[in-house]
Amino acid sequence: MNKNTKIWLNYLAGGGISLLLLWSIYLQVTKQMAGIDAAAWKHTGPIVYLCICIALMFINTSLEGVKWYLLTNSVEQISYRRAFSSYLAGVAFSIITPNRIGEYPGRILYLGRKHTFRYINVSILGIIAQLWTVYIFGMAGLIYYNINFPAPIAKIALGLCILANILAALFYWRFESLLPVLEKARWLRRFAVYGKLLNRITTGKEIMVLVISIVRFTIFTAQYLILLKWMNVTVPPATGFLMAALFFWVMAVIPSIALTELGVRGEVSLFLFQHFSSNTVGVLAATMGIWMLNLIVPSIFGSILIMRMRLLKLE
Repeated sequence: MNKNTKIWLNYLAGGGISLLLLWSIYLQVTKQMAGIDAAAWKHTGPIVYLCICIALMFINTSLEGVKWYLLTNSVEQISYRRAFSSYLAGVAFSIITPNRIGEYPGRILYLGRKHTFRYINVSILGIIAQLWTVYIFGMAGLIYYNINFPAPIAKIALGLCILANILAALFYWRFESLLPVLEKARWLRRFAVYGKLLNRITTGKEIMVLVISIVRFTIFTAQYLILLKWMNVTVPPATGFLMAALFFWVMAVIPSIALTELGVRGEVSLFLFQHFSSNTVGVLAATMGIWMLNLIVPSIFGSILIMRMRLLKLE
């Protein structure tokens, strides 16, 4: 296959994937918009709340770009622009995969097939950092929920969450100490290889990646609370933060596809916030807003960037 043919095939494949993703996004957004009473958007608070959330969206995505830039530069030197573009492409891929598991493979695919195994290595660190952050804040939310709304299932969830936090901490900080155990079992040896690769990342970089993950979680939790206020849903700030943290934890553990998960998000948010507000339309609208800002908008830009992705090598 000559070079010109490969160029055209790359454009056709990238363009086809982009159009498919954009069409899927359009269909799902119009479907979800139809589920929200149009009158709800006419009874909102000051527009400044929405402007703050949009500004936080840019800060949030930029921080994830910085985190991915730090991780990718442990593999090879690439520009922040390219790292950020691959992040957006990953978001686009993630919306059609269960629990957004396609995000990091999408990022790696956008960057090309060179150093794929090493990119998988740093991706694991990024995934663990983000999940651990969700579980840390989720544990705080579960503690609050168990104190104020005790239930057997809530106690079980808290116990499992504590266990998950311990395991996440071990994997993040002490993975190398588990290598001898992993190497004894044949089916676990692949994880031992990943661990050896993770040893190349400095402790300072691990701390920075975790800090960025925590800051990002704080930002999109704040976004959710601001959107709730914009939709005239009254929730005490501290309580709202803990319940929002619990909401994001539940969404992380429930199997769902990002593009169609708004219905699940709506049910979870109504269940959690029914204790504080009867404004169900406002809760649903705020939930849709956070879905649009942090998933749909970045995925639209990512879908467009995929047009430039090279699936075939030109050499």
